[in-house]
Amino acid sequence: MAPSAAVPCDDAGRELPHVAIFPFMARGHTIPLTHLAHLLLRRRLATVTFFTTPGNAAFVRAALPDGVDVVELPFPDGDGHASQGAENVEGVASASSFATFAEATSALRPRFEEALAAMRPPATLLVADAFLYWTGESAGALGVPRLSFLGTSAFAHVMREAFVRDKPGCGPPQCDTTGGATGTYTVPEFPHVQFVLADIPPLPMPAIVLDAKMGMAVAGSRGVIMNTFHGLESSYIDHWDRHVGPRAWPIGPLCLARQPSSTIVDEVHNSKPSWLRWLDEKAAAGQSVLFVALGTLLAVSDEQLKEVARGLEEAEVNFLWAVRSDDSADLGIGFHERVQGRGMVTGGWVDQPAILQHDCVRGFLSHCGWNSVLESVCAGVPLAVWPMVFDQPLNAKLVVDELKVGVRVRSTGGLVKGEEVSRAVWEIMLGETRVSAAKNAAVLAGQAQHAMSAGGSSWKMVEEMISELSGQPTDKASRAHVGGK
Repeated sequence: MAPSAAVPCDDAGRELPHVAIFPFMARGHTIPLTHLAHLLLRRRLATVTFFTTPGNAAFVRAALPDGVDVVELPFPDGDGHASQGAENVEGVASASSFATFAEATSALRPRFEEALAAMRPPATLLVADAFLYWTGESAGALGVPRLSFLGTSAFAHVMREAFVRDKPGCGPPQCDTTGGATGTYTVPEFPHVQFVLADIPPLPMPAIVLDAKMGMAVAGSRGVIMNTFHGLESSYIDHWDRHVGPRAWPIGPLCLARQPSSTIVDEVHNSKPSWLRWLDEKAAAGQSVLFVALGTLLAVSDEQLKEVARGLEEAEVNFLWAVRSDDSADLGIGFHERVQGRGMVTGGWVDQPAILQHDCVRGFLSHCGWNSVLESVCAGVPLAVWPMVFDQPLNAKLVVDELKVGVRVRSTGGLVKGEEVSRAVWEIMLGETRVSAAKNAAVLAGQAQHAMSAGGSSWKMVEEMISELSGQPTDKASRAHVGGK
């Protein structure tokens, strides 16, 4: 049951809308929606109730601002869902189990419907991750308008629509102008966008079934929230609005809605964490640093980690490498000693946005998850991108070919050798690409700040979204649709 609370009002004395937010159980999907909660409360656009499960509740509460009600939805006892008791994707054994875990979340539906119906004041809007497709019927039955949250780039979503329609790679290879088979796919609506077929792997059947259910739920929603902004992806946002739908609400980058911490403290030692002290020392010495983080969702093999270590060592750049807690044990005999002074490896949690915003950080070796891309763009830091699964190859293509703020780590799906890691790192930190990529990243960082500032495209968009979908007018700013249909 959602707790009852006093009814807050806006500056004109009107009752604020009550927005329910339900993220998919993965940190990369949850974090931007906690940022949305910060934004709604700080601008007094809505009150917020946030849904999660007991196993994710501590993380969610730590990320949310004061004043947000958190409703915990436990999985039914003994439901036997295929995630073997895991309550988030990080606890699932492999990427191939992703669709099975997503389907297992439907076990939460009865308790979710009970809690949504009990919200006081009643919910005026539900924002639910697209992977929680079953919430669409729940919201519809209760008469609550629903928005689908799409957690990656507009580019990725538009490309996926084209792939589903055209099924590239399922027929004879396309040919170039000389008649030779190229094994490529050119997107008809965007002829400058061409994919190597190897970058469009076929989805396994469970993912195809899940994708179809998600597509139907998205189509039946009142719109989609995209964590992006018009200055970054205007042509793809507009294409979505005109030819795909439902209407997109680009209200990001949501990472800029989080109020930055004035101080970052290691709670165990009551001081700055070691990684921040190390960065401060590099900045004081006038040295630049590469940040390395390959995501927390999937474990990287020991063999691959050693190749990354060798590449960083051979590139001869300063680096801060954030690894999963269980990945730091063996990076090669003598590695830590050989890089001492210019390289630091840290396990566990780090404040990635704070690291990217640090004065000395000038490059980011990343798996190219969308949150990481946005955080790097907002910091004006160019990327060396190493996509592995899911939307990451599409994000990488956007970063390198469209935005021109990065270089690609070349991979054929097997082991990436240290030489290739070294090449990409050297190119983004010291090579010819560094200057142009850094310049482009700085421009995008300014555009991102403007979009989220008063009067910017995302600033207006979030206000219009709440006003239109909650049925409550607002006088705070112009509600002209920015860049849409």
